[in-house]
Amino acid sequence: MDFTQNSCREFVTVLASNAPVPGGGGAAALVGAIGTALGNMVGSLTVGKKKYADVEAEIIALKAKCDDLQTQLMDQVPADAVGFEPLAKAYGIPKDDPNRDQILEEATLVACQVPVKIMELCCESLDAIAVFAAKGSRLAVSDAGCGAVCVKAALQAASLNVFINTKTLKNREVAEEMNARCLGMLDKYCALADEIFETVKAGFFK
Repeated sequence: MDFTQNSCREFVTVLASNAPVPGGGGAAALVGAIGTALGNMVGSLTVGKKKYADVEAEIIALKAKCDDLQTQLMDQVPADAVGFEPLAKAYGIPKDDPNRDQILEEATLVACQVPVKIMELCCESLDAIAVFAAKGSRLAVSDAGCGAVCVKAALQAASLNVFINTKTLKNREVAEEMNARCLGMLDKYCALADEIFETVKAGFFK
């Protein structure tokens, strides 16, 4: 089911229920899309303003990129639900079934794929928001800061949905490789998000 077709209130209600999806991955994707849209709004308020004519072409190109990122992030909400389904079913397999371990391993790998994708999209979004914060309309710079905070939260949330699964993988080489990749994204892009936030905040106290 594509929960993005629900109202915001319906989505939150289902999220709070005992239904297995949407969960942390779907919520992370939605929050990432919201954060990306906030950055994109700064671009929308910049385009067409004489004061920012020298950066208009760059901002227009960045807005198109963010339009795509928003769509991709929203698409990860139903994708995460689909990706988790095999794992949910695998946990129901009797423990004496000789195929259980292999099925669980494969389902766990599938469940990791969408959260990793969400993290990658969030990294791209933060790169874009950094430009909106630096070059976009000063009247809307707070929204770039808000966007960075939201996307950072989405990035961190998605990572936990990877780590809870890599912890149980029998193939530790694959698990550690995935962990290292995700930890690298966290290190680089949480720092970038914090930098955007602190720079935007500092601008209000000059």
